[in-house]
Amino acid sequence: MKQGHIIVISGPSGVGKGTIVSKLLKQNPELHFSVSATTRKKRPSETDGVHYYFVSEECFKEMIENDELAEYAFYANHYYGTPYKALEEARGKGYDVVLDIEVQGAAQVKARFPEAIMVFIAPPSMAELEKRLRNRGDTSDADVALRLEIAKKECLQAERYNYIVFNDIVDDACREVQTIISAVNYEANNRFEHLKEVL
Repeated sequence: MKQGHIIVISGPSGVGKGTIVSKLLKQNPELHFSVSATTRKKRPSETDGVHYYFVSEECFKEMIENDELAEYAFYANHYYGTPYKALEEARGKGYDVVLDIEVQGAAQVKARFPEAIMVFIAPPSMAELEKRLRNRGDTSDADVALRLEIAKKECLQAERYNYIVFNDIVDDACREVQTIISAVNYEANNRFEHLKEVL
């Protein structure tokens, strides 16, 4: 059985990564979502174990010490990380694994897994990004300002990614990411099999 790909969906907070990933998962049952761990508080719309594993800072630091994370980052005063065991188990079963992670963590994934497919989700403008952050309704003015400052720095790192997708209209952005995933699997799986048939 082939090992699944790692598909990193990354970009600034509020850019719409989660919305795009949710749509992709509905359209592609063969995709596996890597649930991250975080020390931030759960939002009303989130479910523990589905959107994130919500853990204490003490628990998270133990995961770091035990080398249980494929990547982790301290972002906007909270820890985020990808449990390594679940990621490798899914790949071993042939699933393409989608990671919805911050830019810091994405760089660690690329260093540890050079073959990972890196997709940067970019905002159409900083003004629109600020609007989306404020529309959440649970983000303070200070937190919005912090996230916007971080976002500017993160966007300058987009050149390190394989692909950049602007999330102006979410359905269009989702189609672009879907095209990327389809192309990756076509390149990896179909051409050699077809060549063998020709021979």
